This record gives sequence, structure tokens and C-alpha cells, in this order.
Amino acid sequence: MTPRRHAIKTAALMLAGLSPWSSSFAATEAAFYPAVKPRRLVFPRDHGAHPAYRTEWWYLTGWLGQGPSAIGFQLTFFRSRTQHAVDNPSRLAPTQLLFAHAAMSVAKQDVFLHANRAGRLSGTALRAETADTDLQFEDWHLRRVQRAAAEVYEGHFSGEGFALSFEASTQQAVILRGQEGWSQKGPEALQASHYYSRAPLRVNAQMQLGQQSQKLEGKAWLDHEWSSQLLMPGAVGWDWLGINLLDGGTLMAFQIRNQKSEPLYAHVDARDREGLSTQAWNGLTWHARGSWRSKALIDYPIPMDLVVGGQSFRLVPLMLAQEVDARASTGGFYWEGAVSLMQADRLLGHGYLELTGYGAPLRI
Repeated sequence: MTPRRHAIKTAALMLAGLSPWSSSFAATEAAFYPAVKPRRLVFPRDHGAHPAYRTEWWYLTGWLGQGPSAIGFQLTFFRSRTQHAVDNPSRLAPTQLLFAHAAMSVAKQDVFLHANRAGRLSGTALRAETADTDLQFEDWHLRRVQRAAAEVYEGHFSGEGFALSFEASTQQAVILRGQEGWSQKGPEALQASHYYSRAPLRVNAQMQLGQQSQKLEGKAWLDHEWSSQLLMPGAVGWDWLGINLLDGGTLMAFQIRNQKSEPLYAHVDARDREGLSTQAWNGLTWHARGSWRSKALIDYPIPMDLVVGGQSFRLVPLMLAQEVDARASTGGFYWEGAVSLMQADRLLGHGYLELTGYGAPLRI
């Protein structure tokens, strides 16, 4: 991040009454944001932004190539509504902030490359359209287009020494999480989000590493989620998993944790290749099989096992060092990396694992 952008970002957060280290959600703030209530999601409108809600993200992760030459990538746009009134006449009172994270995990070189950005929504260079997925942060973008029978997500991001342009396409229906897209994150109705996924996505990408350019193919996963409460009381973070299975199915699971790393709320959603729900992963539990200490001196529970029905499955990271330093944007550190799902020596699929709230409670 350039000094200018960092200064703008810091000023915007201060004016918004926020900081990367501010409280994630105070009870007194609840009335300012609308509650997330069960309703039928309507597309393409709900592919777009929902400015009234506190927090929203579009999160696209993928695997490119195979074996020791595999590359993981992620591109995430976050929209955040401040508590400034929409009719506030001051040009220095931002009502909407936009953050963006991007990363690449290059297994062959054992290198993790990432970049992040922050600023206020301007409607031009920084925008999040409401009619459909159409996000832009200067030269970074993610947008949805319709091509014949396929839906295509076009994206681009770049950082120091790397860049990726991609098209991720699907002919499958939207996967609605929870109750028709109303996904609980705790026992109370307020602790919910609207949440859907697009998976699996077929990816064609043009990668730039240094002076070298390469075309790659693979699979990806998109999550779009918006809510008015980030975490339930007592929670410090979450573990989230999204796996594209080799048989064409998908596995999504998350658990919300407290300070002792005990699960407060958990959910699993497994689908077959037709997108239909399956009970195969019900009862899934998470177990740390090791611990890895990052450069930020944070201990993450990786590698990790999943246990269900007396069977154990391993989550094997493409590489251990996949920690994102987001202090210049959303704040703090988190581990977000490419993983393989294994049972004994059998490969079941590839995807991404996200671990938040381990060094300190999650703040956005």
C-alpha cells in the first residue's frame, strides 16, 4: 500500500469511528443496521451489493494446475457501512468503505504473495454496484457476466511481482446456504447472514510471476455473504472450509470459536455433483493435528483433521506459510490457504481453509 493510500484509509477509518483494532460489534450498534431476516434471494439483484448492511464480502478462491506445480489464489472484496448518516453533508464523512485482499500460493517456489487495499467507495475507481456483481478497486475487479448458458466471473488483481487475470464459469445453480440463503451463525436470529456460494467454478487464468507469464486451468469457489453482526457474543473468530470434491460435489463447513478454541456454533453443508444436499458429512468435528507458528508469532492449528462417523480426514496445506497480513486494510492477521482433503493416501478434493481470531479476536 502506498503512503498516500494508507493515509487516506487511516483518515477514513478514524472519521468512521472505526479502526483495525476497534470492537467487532457492540450491542448498542445493533439498532443502526437492519436485521438479516429470512427471505427469498432474488437474482441477479442479490449478486450485487447491499449497502444498508454492516458487512459484506465476495470471496473467490481457486486452485490452478496440479501436483507440485499447483498454485492457490484468492481475491476478496469487503464492503463496510459506517455509522455516518447517508445525508451527512460533509465530504469527509464516508458512509461506505471498500477493502480488497488478494494472494497467491506458489507451491513449487514455496512462496506466498499477497496484497491488500482500503478506501472509501467513490462510485468510480472504487465501486460496488447493487444490480449485479460488479466490484472495482482501481485496477482490481470482479464482475459477473452472462455468456450463453454459462455465468462467468471475470477478475483481475496484482501486487509486487505478481498478477492474475481469470475467468471462472459455471452452469450450475446458486447454492443457497442455511435456510434458502439465510445462514445462522449463532443461536439468536440476529446472528445470521444472507449467504450463497457458486461452486465448482471452472477457471482459465493468465498468471504473471516476475517476468514470466503462464496460462493455467483449474477450479474455484465463490462465496457472497452479507450481515449486520460479525460474531456472536463470546466468539473470537471462525474456521471455514470450502472444498471442491473430485467427484463433482462440494463440502462447506464452519465453526465459530471462543477464546478457548471451543466451538460455539457449527454447520456443515455437503452437496453431490448435481448440487443436492447429502448427509455424508453430518456430525463433522474439527481437530488440530499440529501447530504452526507464523512470522507474526501466531499459532495456527494446522495441519488439521476432520472427523465424521468414526472416519478421519486430513486437511493438507499446499504450504504452511499462507498467513495474510491485513493490518493495512481490515486489520490484523489471519491464515487463509489452499488445502487438499485426504483420506489416508486418497485425494478427495482441493479448496481453501480460513482461520481467523487466533492471534487476537477478529476485527473488521
